[in-house]
Amino acid sequence: MEPSEVVAECWRRIQDRDWDGFGELLAADVVIEWPNAQIRMRGRANVVEFNRTYPEGWSIEVLRIVAEGQIVVSEVRVPHPTVGLFYALAFYEVEDGQVAHGREYWVEKRYEEPAPERAHLFEDLRR
Repeated sequence: MEPSEVVAECWRRIQDRDWDGFGELLAADVVIEWPNAQIRMRGRANVVEFNRTYPEGWSIEVLRIVAEGQIVVSEVRVPHPTVGLFYALAFYEVEDGQVAHGREYWVEKRYEEPAPERAHLFEDLRR
């Protein structure tokens, strides 16, 4: 599989709750970092277990995947009926058909009122 296909397949297997299949696409020593939360997960088992045990109700919608060589960037939309709507922007390094390293940035969809002196620079996307 091409690196972009590996990442697309990871998201598909997460959506399908195919945890064994998802794990097959991760290097044994995979490292996933969340710089905005200042945390890191090490190892296939930890990454799979985190995703497997997240409170149910979510779904994954892949918005785009862009790749250059072994580096793949994905943008996904993750609605959850009780937790809220999240977006994730992730940068992955794919080696030998497996994700070896990732940096994921998770943000919650919420309206943020611009400062009054800057409000004229923005459009409100809620409309």
